[in-house]
Amino acid sequence: MSDRGYSQGNHYCSRDYGNGSNAYHYSNTNGSYYYSNPNGSTYYNSGSGNSTYTAPSSGSGGSGGSSGGSGGGKSSK
Repeated sequence: MSDRGYSQGNHYCSRDYGNGSNAYHYSNTNGSYYYSNPNGSTYYNSGSGNSTYTAPSSGSGGSGGSSGGSGGGKSSK
């Protein structure tokens, strides 16, 4: 096993999680790289300081937290 392929060209790796989701990533000789994650999100880094993240497309609403419980009732004495 040698890393020569990595230094001479693009590196690509994919993984199948067996439940219909898979992921892959690749990196290029110019220093840029790209990740596609099993949850559908993606991440790209240009290698020169610019990066882009795309959130998962499966619209499971963000973790916006359920609004706090109803405040304590006024204790009438």
